[in-house]
Amino acid sequence: MTGNEEIHPELHAQILIVDDEVEHAEVMSEALRRVGHVCTIVNGAVTAEDELRFGAFDLVVTDLSMEEEDSGLRVLELAREHQPDAETIMVTAHGDVPTAKAALQGGAYDFIEKPLDLEVFRNLVQRACETVRLRHHNTRLQDQVDAAYGFEGIIGDSPGIRKVIQTIKQVGPSMIPVLITGESGTGKELIAAAVHRQSKRAKKRYVTFNCAGQSESLLEDQLFGHAKGAFTGAEKDREGVFEYADGGTLFLDEIGDMPVTMQSKLLRVLETGEVVRLGTNDARSTEVRFVSATNRHLSKLIEEETFREDLYFRINGAEIHVPPLRERREDIPQLVHHAAGRYAAEMEKPMPAFSEPAMLRLVAYSWPGNVRQLFNTVQKMVVMATGPVIDVKDVPDDIRMSDDDEHLHLGSLAGVGIDRLEKEAIRQTLAMTAGNREQAAELLGIGERTLYRKLKEYGLK
Repeated sequence: MTGNEEIHPELHAQILIVDDEVEHAEVMSEALRRVGHVCTIVNGAVTAEDELRFGAFDLVVTDLSMEEEDSGLRVLELAREHQPDAETIMVTAHGDVPTAKAALQGGAYDFIEKPLDLEVFRNLVQRACETVRLRHHNTRLQDQVDAAYGFEGIIGDSPGIRKVIQTIKQVGPSMIPVLITGESGTGKELIAAAVHRQSKRAKKRYVTFNCAGQSESLLEDQLFGHAKGAFTGAEKDREGVFEYADGGTLFLDEIGDMPVTMQSKLLRVLETGEVVRLGTNDARSTEVRFVSATNRHLSKLIEEETFREDLYFRINGAEIHVPPLRERREDIPQLVHHAAGRYAAEMEKPMPAFSEPAMLRLVAYSWPGNVRQLFNTVQKMVVMATGPVIDVKDVPDDIRMSDDDEHLHLGSLAGVGIDRLEKEAIRQTLAMTAGNREQAAELLGIGERTLYRKLKEYGLK
C-alpha cells in the first residue's frame, strides 16, 4: 500500500495509540490517518486506562516498553478487560521480541518491530481491522437471524415447529409436568431449556441429568443423594439433583432408559415431593418443575412392561413432540444459515453463502441424525470452505451422493390416483425448496405459470 491508497470505508477504524515517545506516536498516527483511520494518542499505560475504560476502539496499538518494561502488557490486559471486541498490536524493540511473543499468548493480535516500515505497519493494521470488522459483521448477522427466526434459540417456521413453540408458551408458566418426545438429535434439550426460561422459575436453577447408561445404584445416588457412611467412599453427605434443583426446574433426559425398580422410587418422589438420601430414613422436602424427555416410544415400553404406566401418566402432563428434520425440510435453509453464521463467527471467518444446488442437496437429504447431524455437517463445510460460496461439490460425499431421497416415498405409491400423486409431488417439492416456486417449477419440469395454476387448482399455498 502506498501513501496515496485508500482502504475500504468499512475499515476506517477507531484506533488508540499508546506510546511514551511523542514523535513516534505522531508518526504512527499520521500514517494511519492518511488512509482514513481515526486515531487517539496517549503517552502511557496510566492515561490509556481512562480511554480504554470509557472510549470505544476497534484497535489498540501500544509500545511494549514505556514507563515500565511491561507497560504494554498492562495496556493489553486493560484492552482485553474494557474493549473485548478490539484487537491489540504490540510495537517492540528488537530485544523485546520474546516478551512480544508472550503477549501473543496473552491475546495480542500481532507485534511489529522498530524501526517501523510504515507500509508494513499499515497493512498489519488493515488486517487487524478486517478481523474486527468480520467479527462485528458475523455478530450482526447472527443477531438478525436469531431475531428473525429464533424463539429461545429454536430455529424454524414449519407447522411442526410453530406447534412446538405454541405449546412451550402455553405450558411454560404453569407447573404441569412436561414430557418431550422425539428422535435423537432433534433438540429436545433445547426445548426443555425453553420451557424453563418461559416459566416463573426462569431465574432459579435449571438442572439437567441424563438417565441413560446409569446403573440403578448410581442413578439412585445421583437423583436422591446419600448420607455420610452410606457406602464405602461416602465420606460426607451429598445432595442429589432433586435437592439441588429445589425451587427450580429439573430436566431428566432419556427417562425411558431408567430401570423399572428406579421408576417406582421416582414416582414416589414426584407424588410426595420428598426424597430420602441413601443411608438414612429422613425425608427431605423438595419442590421442582419436572421436565423429562425420551427418544423411545413409552407406550411400547409399557406394553413390554419395561416402563410403568402410572409413572407415564405422572410425567406426561403435557407432551411436546419435536418432529424429525425430514418432516420439516422447509426449516433446513434457516438452520443452515444459522449454523453457518455461528461457526463462521467462532472461526472469525466471513459467513459463506450457499449455492442453490448445494442448498437443494441439503434440503433433499433425509438427515437420520436430525439437527445435530445437520449442524455437524455445516460446521465441517464452514471449516473446509476455501471461498465465499459453498457449492454442491463442497457437500460431504455421504450426503451429496446419497440416493435414498426418502422424501419421494416411492415405495408407497401403488394404487394412488394421478391427481393425488401430482398434488403430493408439488407439495413436497415446495417444502424441499422452502417455498421457492421458481426452484420448485424447475425441479418438477414445468413452467412457473403452470405451477401457479396447479397451486390454485389443488388449494396449495
